Amino acid sequence: MSDFYVHESSILDPGVRVGKGTRIWHFCHIMSGAEIGEDCNLGQNTFVGRNVKIGNKCKIQNNVSVYEGVTLEDGVFCGPSCVFTNDLNPRALYPKQGDYVPTLVRHGASIGANVTIVCGVTIGRWAFIGAGAVVTNDVPDYALVYGVPAQLRGWVCECGVKLEFKGSEAVCTACERSYVLSPHGTVEEKRTQG
Repeated sequence: MSDFYVHESSILDPGVRVGKGTRIWHFCHIMSGAEIGEDCNLGQNTFVGRNVKIGNKCKIQNNVSVYEGVTLEDGVFCGPSCVFTNDLNPRALYPKQGDYVPTLVRHGASIGANVTIVCGVTIGRWAFIGAGAVVTNDVPDYALVYGVPAQLRGWVCECGVKLEFKGSEAVCTACERSYVLSPHGTVEEKRTQG
């Protein structure tokens, strides 16, 4: 008896590693070499490619494709039908034979429904990608991006609420975390000294 759940309609190829408490629902396919952490939830019809790394406590909604070359750190949310690519110039007659362009989604990031992630980007910690976006460039930590192509539209708190900066500082209206906007255009959580 395993310490994770896999629906009988799903296929896990040989060599897949799945962490304790993870649930893999209907019609999923997880390919060889994939690693899925603890307490993850993979919705119906999720595809996970060879050697993909998925951290702990990730939530992957229905119809998501996570292709070879993608790494999801802990706590990543992938909305319904979002897709990751792994080849910048695909050709059916000239396959890459595993030479794919890597993509990294950092801790706590959220990706909305129907988002396309063009390979070779890094999505920063706690970033938020709005539904339907096409991500073609790196996304900074705490950034709110959306559109085609995705563009910076603001900043979000770790809890997901949009931040309103007064000068170079913001306090979340929901959880009261504090943030600082640097002169370089990056956001960091303000740490209290103690």
